Amino acid sequence: MKQRVSIIGASGYSGAELLSLLSRHPYAEVTSVFANSSAGKRVEELYPAFRGTAAGSLVYGEFSPAAVAKDDIVFIALPSGEAMKHVPALIDAGKRVIDLGGDFRLKDSSLYTKYYKHDHTAASYLPKAVYGLPEWNADAIRSAQLIANPGCYVTSALLPLLPLLKEGLVEPNGIVISSMSGVSGAGRSASTELSFTEVNESVKAYKATVHQHTPEIETVLTDFGGRTATVTFVPHLIPVTRGIFSTMYLRPAAPLTADDIRAVLTRQYASAPFVRLIGEASPEIKHVQHTNFIDIGWKPDPRNGTLVLFSVIDNLVKGAAGQAVQNMNLLIGANETEGLR
Repeated sequence: MKQRVSIIGASGYSGAELLSLLSRHPYAEVTSVFANSSAGKRVEELYPAFRGTAAGSLVYGEFSPAAVAKDDIVFIALPSGEAMKHVPALIDAGKRVIDLGGDFRLKDSSLYTKYYKHDHTAASYLPKAVYGLPEWNADAIRSAQLIANPGCYVTSALLPLLPLLKEGLVEPNGIVISSMSGVSGAGRSASTELSFTEVNESVKAYKATVHQHTPEIETVLTDFGGRTATVTFVPHLIPVTRGIFSTMYLRPAAPLTADDIRAVLTRQYASAPFVRLIGEASPEIKHVQHTNFIDIGWKPDPRNGTLVLFSVIDNLVKGAAGQAVQNMNLLIGANETEGLR
């Protein structure tokens, strides 16, 4: 049976990616798209790639709870601080909500305030949120009303790290994560520092050690990995449109071989449809662009024992819209891969 779905924040990059996926999904009917700044415009006016499609003829509207009264699932693809304005009314009305932003990923509202730099105005709803990492939390997702879609950087780090931490093969403290992201990760809003001239032929780190994804990574590693973890996270901006490449440096609890790493990752992800293990080869962003896959590689350093992990994802798909659809599939009892291959 088709689900009636709507998207709040449908004019941004993640929202448009979500619309593209949902418009082709056999069990979803997109009824409304909301974008206050673009209200009154057709989708194809902002995104000509939708020309000639049913999705392209949809008109952006201004959101109100009444406008989604007949919908089953509401997706929210808004910047931090915005979803919390809408979630209470939607949850109280019995809607199932999948939030692609950061407002409901952290259970500790004080951590949210510290890293997102504003207060959480819907903290009483934080306990209702289920963390939407399908490969690790599928059972809880299936019965959730409010799903907090993980961050893009976070997804690229958690999936390689969690199996090793859970099995006690690596030290939980001093994990170093260096990630590189394409420019679309910053959203669609124009700014000088994200213009082609500023970004092209350059690489720069930003928010080193204080990025808002740092507490999310540590919290989920601790909760799902079973050991209190600390990380140093340094994100970088690179001159590509989409994609994330993460490199993680860990101290093994005991000497590990490449075969040991393959064995533990295979045990965890043998039935995970979107996790691809590529061994000691280096993954590449171009191999996952426009897909919901994560490619994971690894390389033990025999000289000093350091374990190096690599991962690549598309930040707009596995890091945002694709993972949201993966969560929806679990929520409605569909095959996890529906609409994503």
